[in-house]
Amino acid sequence: KSWCTTIMTLAQEGKTTAQRQVKGVIEQLDSYANGGYSAMCKNFDAEGKYPAIHEAAKLAEKASAEAAEFLRNKYLPIATPHDAVGAERYAVWARYFTGAQLDLPATYEWGKQELKAINDRMWELAKVINPSAKSLREVADTLDNDPKYKVVGPENVVKYLQDFTDAAMKRMNGEFFEIDPRVAICEARLAPEGSASAPYYNPPSEDLSRPGTTWIPMLGKNEVSNWHLVSTWYHEAVPGHHLQFGTAAIEKDRLTRFQRQAAWISGYGEGWALYAERFMNELGAFDEPGIEMGYLSAQALRAARIVVDIGMHLGYKDFDGNVWDAESSRKLLNEQALLDEDHSRSETDRYLGWPGQAISYKVGERVWMKAREDAKQRLGEKFNMKSFHNYALKLGPMGLDPFAVEMKLWAGQ
Repeated sequence: KSWCTTIMTLAQEGKTTAQRQVKGVIEQLDSYANGGYSAMCKNFDAEGKYPAIHEAAKLAEKASAEAAEFLRNKYLPIATPHDAVGAERYAVWARYFTGAQLDLPATYEWGKQELKAINDRMWELAKVINPSAKSLREVADTLDNDPKYKVVGPENVVKYLQDFTDAAMKRMNGEFFEIDPRVAICEARLAPEGSASAPYYNPPSEDLSRPGTTWIPMLGKNEVSNWHLVSTWYHEAVPGHHLQFGTAAIEKDRLTRFQRQAAWISGYGEGWALYAERFMNELGAFDEPGIEMGYLSAQALRAARIVVDIGMHLGYKDFDGNVWDAESSRKLLNEQALLDEDHSRSETDRYLGWPGQAISYKVGERVWMKAREDAKQRLGEKFNMKSFHNYALKLGPMGLDPFAVEMKLWAGQ
């Protein structure tokens, strides 16, 4: 009730959320109200040993139903009809998510250039994978149906990903990273039903008794296609988020508890995970055509995010000469980033409701790459990859502008 009061007070000040986002929240609340919380509780306590959580679930479902009704009848009619937040608000949010002062028009143009370069390479690979394909979507379907990329059975999927993670840990440790034994384990596990639809990572516990964990959702299926999973796993596990969070977790003498456990700057963190993917590409991890296509499709998504996120919120023209909107965003994501229809729609709704976050991945990767190249140029033969990685990760999460300054100081600039 206090939440409803708060958003209505803001509405009276002329501050309302876009109708698209309100409808999305109503849909989520309806799913929770119709047994959603009870289903979650049954996943953890199917035998009913803890009646208190089931009672709490019923209360949460009742509250969700009331909130949905309030949004549907009172808030939705006065919600903002347009999606875009405009240039001024977007600039504030972009700085919030990146920790950098960005030239947004220049960033938009750079995103278009990156997307074109990535798609050109994807079409080169398409001629190898399926020479008769008329679209990149058709190439993706070819890979999805190729038995050599399939891992069948949940247990086999977990084993495949655990072996993959262990091999990456072994390859990275020593030559490219100095991995503390306390975080030298990263578990692969099946995601519970109702969790995120894409793989995700949970950091180790503060006392390191629980290792970092990567989760793979099966989405009701009995198999996964690994052609697009390889780069994702480097992103989520090793050398991606696990080495990032794991390194910070053990820096108790250097970083505050907030920095180690709670701080998150998307540009720094997601930028590192994209850098990790690119680094593995440099090491030849994606030399097989299908696996490289998976890596490039992920890169295309991050570049497309820059184009559609800035384009929609700032009112730029799309590739057909019309103003970017939800429909043109979904079309681009489907055709050039190889997302299916539902995923394209979900991504677009996310960008419209979370301005500035989507660009932080690729913008962050660019800053990480520049920091490394500047250090190489400055240090010459004295440059050491392991030292660069260790120092950068031990800094902990921070904005991209101060991160760039710190890395210049490290390189003696």
